[in-house]
Amino acid sequence: MEPHRVLVLNSGSSSVKYQLLDMRDRSRLASGLVERIGEETSRLVHTPLAGGAEPRERTGPIADHDAALKAAAEELAADGLGLDSPELAAIGHRVVHGGLKFSAPTVITDEVLKEIERLVPVAPLHNPANITGIRTAQALRPDLPQVAVFDTAFHTTMPESAARYAIDVETADAHRIRRYGFHGTSHAYVSRRTAELLGKAPEDVNVIVLHLGNGASASAVAGGRCVETSMGLTPLEGLVMGTRSGDIDPAVVFHLKRVAGMSTDEVDVLLNKKSGLVGLCGDNDMREIRRRIEEGDEQAALAFDIYIHRLKKYIGAYAAVLGRVDAVAFTAGVGENAAPVREAAIAGLEEFGLAVDAGLNAVRSGEPRLISPEYARVAVAVVPTDEELEIADQTFALVAPQDAVQDAVQVDN
Repeated sequence: MEPHRVLVLNSGSSSVKYQLLDMRDRSRLASGLVERIGEETSRLVHTPLAGGAEPRERTGPIADHDAALKAAAEELAADGLGLDSPELAAIGHRVVHGGLKFSAPTVITDEVLKEIERLVPVAPLHNPANITGIRTAQALRPDLPQVAVFDTAFHTTMPESAARYAIDVETADAHRIRRYGFHGTSHAYVSRRTAELLGKAPEDVNVIVLHLGNGASASAVAGGRCVETSMGLTPLEGLVMGTRSGDIDPAVVFHLKRVAGMSTDEVDVLLNKKSGLVGLCGDNDMREIRRRIEEGDEQAALAFDIYIHRLKKYIGAYAAVLGRVDAVAFTAGVGENAAPVREAAIAGLEEFGLAVDAGLNAVRSGEPRLISPEYARVAVAVVPTDEELEIADQTFALVAPQDAVQDAVQVDN
């Protein structure tokens, strides 16, 4: 039997998320999270997903990513799913920044790893942790294909007119300054699933995808290809987020340096960690913000209005970019669960062919679904994202024999 399992790793600066999938039917065998790596209060939660077993938790110091992955491997082995299994086909790694060089999933070689390292200056918070996870996994299974799936890859199809900033070309090229976009695996998955929901092929559908979590981004997808996205050189640009400002006049940075005496690092922290919803009202949890609004909290209401205003601007802008919009799809934690956000974002856009059915919008479900009335010219959908499955699919397609990949596709259909 050909190897048919894929382990997906998402290594953050102080955490590792993992999922093990059986690609014969794309089912999950186990998942887990190691958090607070390097602290005395490290915590691992491992969830076997076959047989209805209860999650297992262990606490105590986990020194580094090497120890974190070894602990995860021990938990998998306890379920008979060890990393030494001949059924494991590959390990797929989420890598946040792939620059322009990587427009597709890539088997990791020494040269690929060097290029990911060269991109650290444009992703200083993310790529170093991704690299650590890759090196640790390579040490655990040096014989196994390791595949990088890049957040930026889906957005490499943007035309230069969308990707370029209007600054001196030589300076921009010398320092790799351009719009790259992020959340690409989510935008790829959701745009494709939205087409399926409409009963059409991805190449026949234009979709605006709104990935709304603590980090948030929008994309305009024309016929399965990204033509515009809201995040830029870094994940700071675009929508109002949990702790990030999104779009802002760049002169604000100079103003704060001159007038407030703030350092570059202090402004960086302000815009990335003390702005967005938390900067506007002190909360970045949409559930708490809605609760405060219902109690008459004006600051929370203003934060919500600013958040929605920015969303509407991007929906309108991307409708203009696409020319024809077949669907608007909401996804990620807020997009999938916050009905008031979806209602408010679409309200007033009836002239664009958009509408939300209140009853359908109120339904909570883990399944892709339409929330627009039948008469609406443009479909409004809620499509739960599945970045881990997307990474596993892309990884398996790259390393597995073509007949095994085809079998997996037929099971999904």
